[in-house]
Amino acid sequence: MNKKATAGVNVGVDVGKTFLDIYIHERDRYWQIENTRSDIGKWIKAIRRFNVERVVMEATGRYERLLYELLVEAGLPVVIVNPRNVRRYAGAAGQLAKTDKVDAKLIAAFGAVMQPEVLPPESKIQRQIKDLLARRRQVMTMRTMELNRAKIMPKAFQADYRRHIKFLDKEIERVDQKLDKAVKSEELWRAKREQLETVPGVGKLLATTLIAELPELGSLNPKEIAALVGVAPFNRDSGMLRGKRRIKGGRAQVRTILYMATLSATIHNPMIRDFYSRLVSEGKHRKVALTASMRKMIVVLNAMVRDGTYWGECDVKQAA
Repeated sequence: MNKKATAGVNVGVDVGKTFLDIYIHERDRYWQIENTRSDIGKWIKAIRRFNVERVVMEATGRYERLLYELLVEAGLPVVIVNPRNVRRYAGAAGQLAKTDKVDAKLIAAFGAVMQPEVLPPESKIQRQIKDLLARRRQVMTMRTMELNRAKIMPKAFQADYRRHIKFLDKEIERVDQKLDKAVKSEELWRAKREQLETVPGVGKLLATTLIAELPELGSLNPKEIAALVGVAPFNRDSGMLRGKRRIKGGRAQVRTILYMATLSATIHNPMIRDFYSRLVSEGKHRKVALTASMRKMIVVLNAMVRDGTYWGECDVKQAA
């Protein structure tokens, strides 16, 4: 058998609204196709004759969604990566030119060299929940903007703002109902949400966000799950310098909801409240204490899912 034909290949895709620029790193092959179901289907048939290790594309504001879904349906390994990581790779490689073809070639090289992990594909219900969560964030942003505008505009406009805010409140309620229905449609997810909600301070929004946006919950160790969420402090040392440890990276959507839940937990959750109060009494800045409490919260939730336990059954010291 031809070794070249069986060797794994890495495919890079530069996603645009209208076109997809595609490059195979190991074969020096390039395509440009339209970002349509028919063209993508034809290309998938052509790519099947290669031993595809991964198809790599950047997150581009949902223009990649159709390609992702069709690749998953075809059973091909696909990875969506952070564009910032690709740009940093380009800088390290000295790649200054930028065209669609060059970007596709760069993404393919990034996949071959960095070998980003191919995660299990998202189910349709998971994608639906993520879409609903994104819609909820959009409506919440609009509501906040309207509330801020109402504070600075003349009284003559207040009725307009109240009417629009009332409409947005109903829209949030409608999205929440759809989220609840979607989670209940999956028995495993419903049970998992009920398990997470036994923790004081954890409501439906955080539990649903963790289910959809953090499927790795319960499968990683404490350091890994904290780093994935973005609440793990990283050293900033060089030579004799010992810089402040800071959190960085992680999944912003999860971290934002976790922040709000931990604020509530510092009041209603005895474990988090005592932990937070102790850090503050020891002289820690309140923001640092809250971040540490967020880390403790996610580590405990991770241990609960891993061990299949409920609040009160989990060994907190062993979890951390």
